Amino acid sequence: MVKESYERVLEQVALACEKCGRAKSSVKLLAVSKFHPFQEMLALYQLGQDAFGESYVQEALGKMADFEKEGFSPNFHFIGHLQTRKAPLVAGNFQLIHSLDSEKLGLALEKALLAQNKTQDVLLQVNLALEPQKSGVAQDQLLPLATFVLEHCPHLKLKGLMCLPPLEAEGEKARPYFVALRELRDKLALSLQLSLPELSMGMSGDFPFAIYEGATIVRVGTALFGPRPPK
Repeated sequence: MVKESYERVLEQVALACEKCGRAKSSVKLLAVSKFHPFQEMLALYQLGQDAFGESYVQEALGKMADFEKEGFSPNFHFIGHLQTRKAPLVAGNFQLIHSLDSEKLGLALEKALLAQNKTQDVLLQVNLALEPQKSGVAQDQLLPLATFVLEHCPHLKLKGLMCLPPLEAEGEKARPYFVALRELRDKLALSLQLSLPELSMGMSGDFPFAIYEGATIVRVGTALFGPRPPK
C-alpha cells in the first residue's frame, strides 16, 4: 500500500515538473507523517523517502529516536505552529523550520541556537488569507519580520516562505495563493537583496498546481499514508 502510494506521488511530481519545464530534482517531497506510526514511516524511508514533516515537538523527537535506534537518520522538518516555550526543543534538531511567524519566536530560537553554537534554516510562514485560526504573518508585516530576523537573529538563516491556503481553496482553486506566495518571495528577495530559494507550498490535494507555480517543497501526507489517524 505505502509502496504504491509513494510511487504514484513520485509520478505525479515528475509529471507536474515535466508539464512546467522544471527538473524533477528541483522539488523536494516532504512526507507529512504527524500522527502516523513509526513503522509506516520506516517503510517509506526504506523505499527511498528521506524527509519527513512533523507538527508536534514531542511526537517528532520520539520518531527521531526510533529511527536512531534502527541506525537511520532521515531529515525532519518542523511544519506546525511552534510555541515559543518549545523553541529550545526544536532549534538545531530539524533540517528546516517552516513556521517562523513572529519576532518573539525568532528571538526564542536565536537564544537556543546561541547556547548550542548552531545555525538553523527557517522559512517565514505567511497567512495569505488572514485566517484568524491559522498562524502566519500578514503580508504587510512580512518585510518588517524578515528585516528583524536578519538584524537580531544571526543564527537563523532565512531560506524562503511557506503558506497554507484556505481549506475551501481545493485543487486548482489554491493556485492563486501559490502565485501570491511566489510573488511575495520575489519581492522580498529583491528588497532584502537576499537569495530566498525555498517555497514550501502544496499538499495532497493541490501539490501539482504548487509545482507549476514554483514550489520547491511540497508537503504530502494523505496521498502517501492515507487518512490521518485521530490524535
